Amino acid sequence: MSSAKSAASEPSIGPPRVGVIVLTMGTRPDKLARAIASVREQRAVNVDIVCVGNGWDPARMSPPLPRDVTCVHLPDNLGIPAGRNRGAVRVAGETLFFLDDDACLLDPDFLATGCRLLASRPDIGLLQPRIIDPAGHTTPRRWIPRIRKGDPGRSSPVFSCWEGAVLLPRTVFEEVGGWAEPFFYAHEGIELAWRVWETGRIAWYAGDLTAGHPVTDPARHSFYFRLNARNRVWLARRNLPAPLVPLYVLSWTGIQLLRWARHPGQLRIWFAGWWAGWREDPGPRHPVSWRTVARMTRAGRPPVV
Repeated sequence: MSSAKSAASEPSIGPPRVGVIVLTMGTRPDKLARAIASVREQRAVNVDIVCVGNGWDPARMSPPLPRDVTCVHLPDNLGIPAGRNRGAVRVAGETLFFLDDDACLLDPDFLATGCRLLASRPDIGLLQPRIIDPAGHTTPRRWIPRIRKGDPGRSSPVFSCWEGAVLLPRTVFEEVGGWAEPFFYAHEGIELAWRVWETGRIAWYAGDLTAGHPVTDPARHSFYFRLNARNRVWLARRNLPAPLVPLYVLSWTGIQLLRWARHPGQLRIWFAGWWAGWREDPGPRHPVSWRTVARMTRAGRPPVV
């Protein structure tokens, strides 16, 4: 990945520069306005904000977006990963922050605190905050990206991320090649975290940093079950050493059978996506090294489940 803005990744003098990419389809204008306002309210950082309209022109929003927000119109919906990548090359800043249009920052010092953590911990290549529902609903366990969920306020290394609020150095983002565009939707956060581990760094869940997002059901999307399965297979085919590919896919197949045994309609759709994962082209293959597999295993998550 390369930046279209000059000196985007050069160290800044003074407050950190953060390039913020807000992705939207234009279907939630009130929440989009809240998301952007929460970024513009951040203290002790300089933010460069781009609003990427996936199949929608943000310049047509009424009332219009603030003048300091760059609008990028993608005439067609290219999918979530591709939309984020298109925004990343349009912002300046040595740190990048990706924010979904229905998420928001609850603390005006969030970005400054996150940037200080990245500066003090160069071993961290990606940071996901703890996500809470601003209305006070119980946080879904899936938002805590580890097997042993435990206390949501406990920080730890992780091997996936909830993609709606992610902070990472631009140099790391470019080194891993950005978000996995072929995925379109689902599991791109797992691949991004695995690629960060491959750089020798870790992905970090910061339980002491929070962002807001309403509790939603991912199955509300008609394509959820199909892409969930297809991208699991693609994740293995793109990123794992050959001997681990069938182990990873088989373990997740077993998990889904246990989860949805009482929902045969969902399983039929899921297995249709599973077959598509083997038949369709997942894009370039860049398997992680056995050294990375060993690091992930020592940290508690061998990449077979």
